[in-house]
Amino acid sequence: MSIFMAELIGTMVLIILGGGVVAGVVLNKSKANGAGWVVITFGWGFAVMIAAYMVGHISGAYLNPALTIGFAVAGKLAWAQVPSMILAQMIGAFLGAVVVWLHYLPHWKETEDQEAKLAVFSTGPAIRSTFGNLLSEIIGTAFLVFVLLAFGAKGLVFADGLKTLVVAFLIVAIGMSLGGTTGYAINPARDLGPRIAHAILPIAGKGSSDWKYAWIPVIGPIIGAVIAALLYMGLF
Repeated sequence: MSIFMAELIGTMVLIILGGGVVAGVVLNKSKANGAGWVVITFGWGFAVMIAAYMVGHISGAYLNPALTIGFAVAGKLAWAQVPSMILAQMIGAFLGAVVVWLHYLPHWKETEDQEAKLAVFSTGPAIRSTFGNLLSEIIGTAFLVFVLLAFGAKGLVFADGLKTLVVAFLIVAIGMSLGGTTGYAINPARDLGPRIAHAILPIAGKGSSDWKYAWIPVIGPIIGAVIAALLYMGLF
């Protein structure tokens, strides 16, 4: 399998499981309806873990354009690989969202809440504040990328497979601690790919795809990743 296909499939799996847990929690008549934020954060953590175990040995399982750019800035990934990896991640995220839509097909018409439907596909702020929301995405992603870079710092050695498990709990921790403000996209592909799917797919009563907000979970994570990479280089 090529790196391109590994990133595409890995990101698709990430969104199937991550978007899927959100759908289960927020869509009406789902048996998981109302399970809450803790279930969502653990669901996303496990989604990252499963996807990383699947393709990490092939591509490194970046699965995130911000992470990809951050590692390139830090000199941990060749810049020549970045464009194709980001394209693969975007396609995978879109396809994953389509699978979630199909899986929950009878539940869309049973759910009147348009924001809940959009939440299955993309993030949104608890309190709409351009500066505050952008800052949240910057901080959340900077923390993610800095910790992941630090995991690979000289002298820090993980047993095979342990690092991926730790990363899963890192995602859960970020979601619980920092995710309540914006839903912690911390990944441009995770937000933009499914948002495009939301705009295109025939979802009953879906409402707006909130394109006015859409740039924040794209630009914020990229800024945060670059800051983290620079900080890492300065300290390590």
